[in-house]
Amino acid sequence: MDFPPVQPKPPSGLGLGSSDAKIAYPPGVKEITDKITNDEVVKRLKMVVKTFMDMDQDSEDEKQQYLPLALHLASEFFLRNPNKDVRLLVACCLADIFRIYAPEAPYTSHDKLKDIFLFITRQLKGLEDTKSPQFNRYFYLLENLAWVKSYNICFELEDCNEIFIQLFRTLFSVINNSHNKKVQMHMLDLMSSIIMEGDGVTQELLDSILINLIPAHKNLNKQAFDLAKVLLKRTVQIIEASIANFFNQVLVLGRSSVSDLSEHVFDLIQELFAIDPHLLLSVMPQLEFKLKSNDGEERLAVVRLLAKLFGSKDSDLATQNRPLWQCFLGRFNDIHVPVRLESVKFASHCLMNHPDLAKDLTEYLKVRSHDPEEAIRHDVIVTIITAGKRDLSLVNDQLLGFVRERTLDKRWRVRKEAMMGLAQLYKKYCLHAEAGREAAEKVSWIKDKLLHIYYQNSIDDKLLVEKIFAQYLVPHNLETEERMKCLYYLYASLDPNAVKALNEMWKCQNLLRSHVRELLDLHKQPASEANSSAMFGKLMTIAKNLPDPGKAQDFVKKFNQVLGDDEKLRSQLELLISPTCSCKQADVCVREIARKLANPKQPTNPFLEMVKFLLERIAPVHIDSEAISALVKLMNKSIEGTADDEEEGVSPDTAIRAGLELLKVLSFTHPTSFHSAETYESLLQCLRMEDDKVAEAAIQIFRNTGHKIETDLPQIRSTLIPILHQKAKRGTPHQAKQAVHCIHAIFTNKEVQLAQIFEPLSRSLNADVPEQLITPLVSLGHISMLAPDQFASPMKSVVANFIVKDLLMNDRSTGEKNGKLWSPDEEVSPEVLAKVQAIKLLVRWLLGMKNNQSKSANSTLRLLSAMLVSEGDLTEQKRISKSDMSRLRLAAGSAIMKLAQEPCYHEIITPEQFQLCALVINDECYQVRQIFAQKLHKALVKLLLPLEYMAIFALCAKDPVKERRAHARQCLLKNISIRREYIKQNPMATEKLLSLLPEYVVPYMIHLLAHDPDFTKPQDVDQLRDIKECLWFMLEVLMTKNENNSHAFMKKMAENIKLTRDAQSPDEPKTNEKLYTVCDVALCVINSKSALCNADSPKDPVLPTKFFTQPEKDFCNDRSYISEETRVLLLTGKPKPAGVLGAVNKPLSATGRKPYVRSTGTEPGSNANANSELNPSTGNRSREPNSETSETGVSENEENPVRIISVIPGKVEPVKNKEINSDQATPGNLSADRGKKRPATASGAENIQQKAEEKKTDETGPPVPPKARRGRRPKSESQGSATKNDEANKAAGRGRKRAAGGQESPGGLEAGSAKAPKLQDLAKKAAPAERQIDLQR
Repeated sequence: MDFPPVQPKPPSGLGLGSSDAKIAYPPGVKEITDKITNDEVVKRLKMVVKTFMDMDQDSEDEKQQYLPLALHLASEFFLRNPNKDVRLLVACCLADIFRIYAPEAPYTSHDKLKDIFLFITRQLKGLEDTKSPQFNRYFYLLENLAWVKSYNICFELEDCNEIFIQLFRTLFSVINNSHNKKVQMHMLDLMSSIIMEGDGVTQELLDSILINLIPAHKNLNKQAFDLAKVLLKRTVQIIEASIANFFNQVLVLGRSSVSDLSEHVFDLIQELFAIDPHLLLSVMPQLEFKLKSNDGEERLAVVRLLAKLFGSKDSDLATQNRPLWQCFLGRFNDIHVPVRLESVKFASHCLMNHPDLAKDLTEYLKVRSHDPEEAIRHDVIVTIITAGKRDLSLVNDQLLGFVRERTLDKRWRVRKEAMMGLAQLYKKYCLHAEAGREAAEKVSWIKDKLLHIYYQNSIDDKLLVEKIFAQYLVPHNLETEERMKCLYYLYASLDPNAVKALNEMWKCQNLLRSHVRELLDLHKQPASEANSSAMFGKLMTIAKNLPDPGKAQDFVKKFNQVLGDDEKLRSQLELLISPTCSCKQADVCVREIARKLANPKQPTNPFLEMVKFLLERIAPVHIDSEAISALVKLMNKSIEGTADDEEEGVSPDTAIRAGLELLKVLSFTHPTSFHSAETYESLLQCLRMEDDKVAEAAIQIFRNTGHKIETDLPQIRSTLIPILHQKAKRGTPHQAKQAVHCIHAIFTNKEVQLAQIFEPLSRSLNADVPEQLITPLVSLGHISMLAPDQFASPMKSVVANFIVKDLLMNDRSTGEKNGKLWSPDEEVSPEVLAKVQAIKLLVRWLLGMKNNQSKSANSTLRLLSAMLVSEGDLTEQKRISKSDMSRLRLAAGSAIMKLAQEPCYHEIITPEQFQLCALVINDECYQVRQIFAQKLHKALVKLLLPLEYMAIFALCAKDPVKERRAHARQCLLKNISIRREYIKQNPMATEKLLSLLPEYVVPYMIHLLAHDPDFTKPQDVDQLRDIKECLWFMLEVLMTKNENNSHAFMKKMAENIKLTRDAQSPDEPKTNEKLYTVCDVALCVINSKSALCNADSPKDPVLPTKFFTQPEKDFCNDRSYISEETRVLLLTGKPKPAGVLGAVNKPLSATGRKPYVRSTGTEPGSNANANSELNPSTGNRSREPNSETSETGVSENEENPVRIISVIPGKVEPVKNKEINSDQATPGNLSADRGKKRPATASGAENIQQKAEEKKTDETGPPVPPKARRGRRPKSESQGSATKNDEANKAAGRGRKRAAGGQESPGGLEAGSAKAPKLQDLAKKAAPAERQIDLQR
């Protein structure tokens, strides 16, 4: 109720016992004075209270009668009485007096009113104890005050604010969880009337409300917080202005002294926003101002606040206040790391609570996923995965793509988070199908991506992939049938690279299992020095298969000691790795071994963790006999059409083929698990199927697992033999090969069996029907290789009379003249396929004999060389097509390389034949170059080929396709690291350093380049630049480290070569001049790239006598074969615009290299890698004229950060991680150029010849006339035009001359064909001619 202004009253009755008016007491109440006891005062006051309680405002007579008593009750005696009961009763009386005398109060003195209301306020503290006997009176007091709005009288007082503050503080302090809603309601009425009817809310009064919202107070008294919350909601329109003023003072004007709550402004804003956003209508623009503060910590506080405001579930702030939202998003790019980190953390809540804002967040998260800070990249992943696990629809494909990228981050913590996050999503949505088929399809790529990571060099990555496979892709704790069903359909749905990775994983685990088995075998042998040495080598090998190999070595040694002392532990480990160990037994063994090694006193036991890693890798947790049986049953169901193939998303044919491939792989790693009649019966059924791939896989499984069939399963044997014979005679070539090997592997009477195949096939060979020749040739070749003692002699007549004379030396059909340099397998003519198999038969026959007593190898090598010299057209009748010639060149080059793997044949391969073989890597046909390089790498990496063949990779610097150069560089890196590691691991290998030490490739490379058909003029600068590029292509990788002073060693080799003569033509001055010129270029490169090469060589190098004569005693060759001007031009010529070559396929382990800054003084078109360990001042540049060199920024998360000084100021692009697959370097997965990419055609497309006159000019220089192709006739104009216009070839890769002026290869190199001139007329074939190269990508 409202009170009018207080009317003045006569100044009577202000004190106890006033003489101006007689105090009238209610009937029965005696006078209340200070002379009576407290109990008597209480007794009399209760009756007074009862009287006033019963009175109402209309009782005018009573009001007048008791006016003196009302004045008397406000005396000091009562207001300051020490007895709380007296004070309570007086307060109740005073409250009723204000009710009765409303709207006028009987008290006219402002000071007295103030004392009365402060007195009443103090009495309200009694509300705190609801169990007090007097609580009802306190409640009556509160109710009376609230109903009458008695405190509104105080608005007339000057210092009313003091009363209100005291009241608010009292009420907030006494409210507790024992109060009912009525108490809270009366408190709210009392306080809200003061706010609503006052002239404004002072800062102190506002503080008394807001302090209850601060977290510390909120936690202490939740009821006070709720009371303040409801009060603010009720008074929002009035109090909003005061709140806005408060925040304006603190946030904008920086006056923190205006309130003790200034330091809690952000907490208050958060709470106020949650209560009612309207409370902050005027405050939000002030936050936008604060977001742009220069103080990083202040921005951080605002970002934390706004993250909660934008991210809260029911908030629509982002849509209501777009400017603030956009300003907040800008903080994702804040310079202050904690601000960016906080922004990223916010994104998770925002995605979950506001999916509609995902589009706004995506672009900012993309940038942060490449943040230089590891923690931020890590949190981006956590943000996306957390939202994805809540609901996959919350994260779009782009956000999942960011996580995919981070699986190749340079930091292990980030990679691990990304991989584990994706694995969890896969298990939830694909394996458990928690969100239906659509969600499963959305993340179906995850399984492939995770397995691709197994290609990384880091052992941590490999181990994590294995763990993910065992826990998420195919959970090992599932029942056998369910587990195998999971594996069966997973394998059927993987992409080819993922399948290879999974196969490699099983292979690595099996290899480690065999290492542990060999270690246990060594424990069984008597102690000796040799045994200890062998054991140490085995321990080092095992340690390399565990995380942190350095620490692992100590733990493995300790584990080995425990094995030596504990026989029970050894028996447990033997059981674990035995071929018959079941998955359940493996689980028991692992737990038992871990229990024995555990130390209760040591909660974190790194030794035990390392042992667990080892046990997890070798334990057969997925595959045992029961599992193989379950897989076979699944495959049978697919064959019968009763399986769930379609429901699982694969066709029955795909499931059957994939199932057989899976069984084939497992037959290598778990052969004994296959030995059952049921399994073999199913495989026999597969052998009878029409699908060639299925039958081939089945034969191979028999070959791998059937060593006991003959003795244990005679029925299977009798059924299998005729099928194998039939496949060897009339099956596909692959089936024939496997059938012959299967017979050789599992039957004791293999000689008889093979003879029954050999004799009819050798008699029925007919060159006029080439379609029927291919399988017999394959079978005959493998038979002669597997059983040379029995079949080498009969095969000689077949080779002489049929293979060479009848088949290879005759062209019976005319090839299609379509101008293509390559055709798909199905388009190759049967005659050419037969000739390719004939060449392979020759090689297999020779590899079986392993001797050259009959000089057959010399004849074969001459034949193969002639094939290369004639470009594949051995008869030179020009009846064979270009694509068929490419096939035959590849077959001939590969055959020479295969023969070189056998020492007895390597010795008789002449330098000229070696050079012809080497030039295949520069063939004009892209596929020939690609396949030959892969075969070369595969043989070198297994240490099957002599070291000189590694020199062939130097010629790859001439390849016009960037991806081929990148692949070659990766091959070199891997080969060199394998050879160095082999030398370290095998102390005895030091005796064979000449054939193992990578640096010894330098003389072979120099000799090979000196005989390069493109190198005709020793003083021609362009030709010398080509030579320099080839040299540096190899030297760059060799010089990454100066191990054992290797730089000086290589320099010494080049110097020593100048003291010898070319053994190929020792008396030919020009030949020797070319050799010495290449040596000088090599010395020039080594000197310019290394300051350490001038040290003394650790030992005198040995030069191969096959290529160099012995140094003559009196011979001194101190002449410089390149002028100083040429030397300077080679090193500091005009740089070519280029990106970065080699960063494409950097292995993950190559982290931590210093950024490279390209200066203007680098040599033109250098093929060095931009962040090479060899020399930070020299980069490996791209060959592309259009490459942008504007990337100035370096992203911390780049696998190998590269910094290039920009030629376009201000443009910054973060460098991104590339997916790396060094073992499977197809052009598709190697094309990771930076900057602008030139148009690229699909890998494996057809090679199309271009016009002979077509030239590619560099953007940075004038065109240079193309050089002659190696021993090739120029293509005709008409052929090129016709090919260009052929619609079928439009999408194919174009044949292309090696670019002039540094467009594709440095110094105007052209990608030469791999064919050399015929040996007898070298000069004729060197005549200039246009070189055509296909540029397939």
